[in-house]
Amino acid sequence: MNNNLIQYILGIADNSLILGQRLGELCGHGPSLETDIAMTNISLDLLGQTRSYYQYVAKLQGGDATEDTVAFLRLEREYKNVLLVEQPNTDFGYSIARQFLFDVFHLALLEELQNSKDETLSAIAKKSIKEVLYHVRFSSDWIRRLGDGTEESHNRIQTAINDLWIFTDELFHQTDADKAMVAEGIGVDVTHLKAGYYQKVSSILEEATLQTPTIEYFQKGGKMGIHSEHMGYILTELQYMQRTYPNMTW
Repeated sequence: MNNNLIQYILGIADNSLILGQRLGELCGHGPSLETDIAMTNISLDLLGQTRSYYQYVAKLQGGDATEDTVAFLRLEREYKNVLLVEQPNTDFGYSIARQFLFDVFHLALLEELQNSKDETLSAIAKKSIKEVLYHVRFSSDWIRRLGDGTEESHNRIQTAINDLWIFTDELFHQTDADKAMVAEGIGVDVTHLKAGYYQKVSSILEEATLQTPTIEYFQKGGKMGIHSEHMGYILTELQYMQRTYPNMTW
């Protein structure tokens, strides 16, 4: 069992799981029916991608491991998602800003992951990229719409971008497992994506008449399993059925 490979995959998959769970909380609460359905579909896309990754992890772990045990039976410190995706749905602006800041990174990551020497990861990336292209278009359009809309929408989305910006640098932090997989030609060197990411994000913010935040200090820890106060509540809801009724089947 290649533990570095498993940890690398979890670092990608857990982002999609936790963000998908966050978006799932919004089902039935969108500002319009069309937007509500779109965000729910994005949640389903992310969870579908997560399943592919977790099935691969379960295969690597062997024994009684399944995609469900990987998803539901780990402790908080064993989840490797970035802090950005676990931030709460404060309002619609925050949900869109969080989605946008992650989507631009996610697309850049998958574009490179397609070239992985690991055939399974490459195949997942090639399949997922079609969905993530839509995610980027959806969230970017909403950033422009809210930023260049009314005074209230402009101020709210700017506040959301300002507050969430502190979590963006962690997207490019490398764990030991990440470095090991890059060295083997399996993983993506995310440090090479950083300049292009901020250029793309800043360009869209400019189109939306929004300011790109300028801060010197960022928060990180999620990739190392050190999460925000929000993570425990997410897992309480996510894991409830499996924890309450162990080994249940439908």
